[in-house]
Amino acid sequence: MLAIEGPPAGNADGYTDTEQLTQIMQQPRVVTGISTAPDAQASGATPLVRAHGVTLQYKTPDHLVTATYRVSFDIFPGERYVILGPSGCGKSTILKAIAGFLKPVEGSFTLKGKPVTGPGPDRLMVFQEFDQLLPWKTVLGNVMFPMLENGVSRADSERRAREALTKVNLGDFVDVYPHMLSGGMKQRCAIARAMAMKPDVLMMDEPYAALDALTRRKMQDELLQLWNDIRFTLVFVTHSIEEAVILGSRILVLSPHPGQVRAELNSPGFAYDARSGAAFHELVQKISFMLFGDRGGSH
Repeated sequence: MLAIEGPPAGNADGYTDTEQLTQIMQQPRVVTGISTAPDAQASGATPLVRAHGVTLQYKTPDHLVTATYRVSFDIFPGERYVILGPSGCGKSTILKAIAGFLKPVEGSFTLKGKPVTGPGPDRLMVFQEFDQLLPWKTVLGNVMFPMLENGVSRADSERRAREALTKVNLGDFVDVYPHMLSGGMKQRCAIARAMAMKPDVLMMDEPYAALDALTRRKMQDELLQLWNDIRFTLVFVTHSIEEAVILGSRILVLSPHPGQVRAELNSPGFAYDARSGAAFHELVQKISFMLFGDRGGSH
């Protein structure tokens, strides 16, 4: 572990310690410390996931990259927690660290109050690329597969798989193969596969970035409807401000590289009809100003 007084030197942008620390100190911060959602705070809920002063680094052939610097946040059960920021701010690196694939050089992650020390079935990534479902297995077989690989008996695997598929409204499609499913149905199948493992957290890393606008909107609405039906804990990474506002119940806004907490905002949730309204655009513009100031920027 490194003792860090400022963001370490040798990052991908080639800053020295002094140059990088000066840039960071000049960046405005909207909030400091950990902000919690009003409902969670009022009920005294215990955080499901906590990041405390987390600095993350990874190596490339030429550099030691500081992805995030002393980032702190809480995620509460049942939240749709969106991590938002520009490319290179450490969003995906945070997700890998929550999953247990990367250890902080400073600070810590905890899950249910216990340190995250490595990967586990209590934190699962839901891959949304359409080729992630095994094409030679049925919907039921795809959902059963990870349980069987983790030692769950065939009888219990089938029971849990059928229960999960019923929850996502795919109970009538257990014998169908992936190529026969729509994009939204594939998404639900992937989430059912994860839910059957009984994880505490589902994570998604920019799953809709490569989709056209119409397909992306449909997938976003499918995800919101599914969350409304099941109320799982979701951690979602995106660089799109509009997507963050649409999908998030809380939004963590990170500064450009290395990622620091700019703000943590509550989002009321916007139905499709409300996305052309003043409140939606005000929140989008507020976040845009946090990230880009008066320079504007791509959302």
